[in-house]
Amino acid sequence: MSSPRSFSIKSLLARHETVLVLVILFEVVLFQVLGRNFLKAGNVSNIFRHSVEIGLLAVAMTPVILTGGIDLSVGSMMGLCAVLFGMMVNVLGMNPWLAGLAAIACGAMGGGVNAVLITRLNLPPLIVTLGTFSLFRGLAEALTKGAESFSGFPPSFLALGNSNIAGLPAQIWVFFVVAAAIWFLVHRTTFGRSFRAIGYASEGARYAGIPVARNTSLAYIIAGAVAGLASVILVARLGEARANAGIGYELLAITAVVLGGVSIFGGSGTLCGTILGWIALAILNNGLTRISDYKIMDQTVASVARELSGLLTGLLLLAALAIGASTKTLAVRRARKQSLKKSNSNPATS
Repeated sequence: MSSPRSFSIKSLLARHETVLVLVILFEVVLFQVLGRNFLKAGNVSNIFRHSVEIGLLAVAMTPVILTGGIDLSVGSMMGLCAVLFGMMVNVLGMNPWLAGLAAIACGAMGGGVNAVLITRLNLPPLIVTLGTFSLFRGLAEALTKGAESFSGFPPSFLALGNSNIAGLPAQIWVFFVVAAAIWFLVHRTTFGRSFRAIGYASEGARYAGIPVARNTSLAYIIAGAVAGLASVILVARLGEARANAGIGYELLAITAVVLGGVSIFGGSGTLCGTILGWIALAILNNGLTRISDYKIMDQTVASVARELSGLLTGLLLLAALAIGASTKTLAVRRARKQSLKKSNSNPATS
């Protein structure tokens, strides 16, 4: 008979978050051995400085996916909010911080558009957000005529994306605040726990008295607002607001969420898992750029880091989806077997 200690160790090792921590440690060791100066303070800082926007989108996407939904529009929303922010500062002469709040509000409004179409018209989230994915990017391109950009922001604003506070990138502190707020909402409030109930069985949640439409709408509004915030941080880091901001970020955010163990079908997952998934992706993207002594098809790994990163990210997403689907299938089969055993051991008496 196994001891409680051995049981707890086995259960800990079986947790998805534990596996991700081991993956992250493996990545760190691998890139430190194969790469150059990977663990230098400056590079570690850059890992998070250059990926905070994706991390923000990932933590905001978690409640959406927990409800069984998806939001493919957050990257395009970043582009639109970035352009609106640039116009408010450069054209209207608004204070950058006030314009940043307005950009966040615009993002929340965009999330509200998704929410209305999904919850009021009962349209599929995939189709709705695929449509707004094109709509928001098209609006951004139209406002800039496909080529214009906005720059010349004051140094006090640019410090948000390029300075350090207490030895950490300034924007990582913003990430901590947003992640803590969403973690508290999802894991410590009745409202947040309803996201899992909706994703597990929306009809059952409705019969249980949960306001499914309202709570689902909040998840999309949060995603839009955080996309607006991420656009402001991106502009501060790059010093430029342009329509192509955030291209492909939605797929990286979804990959981080699914890699973190959140079921793409909804109903299960943790925000801690999402954050670990984001860290694993951030390390992968940065680490490949540090490998310059090894070649793939006569090209150094560093020179094809972007292409290789996209390939590996796609494979990770497919693997995470396959594992999630397999886990759900095995759970259903296990439940059926247990139900069959109970019925065989307790035959009905005449």
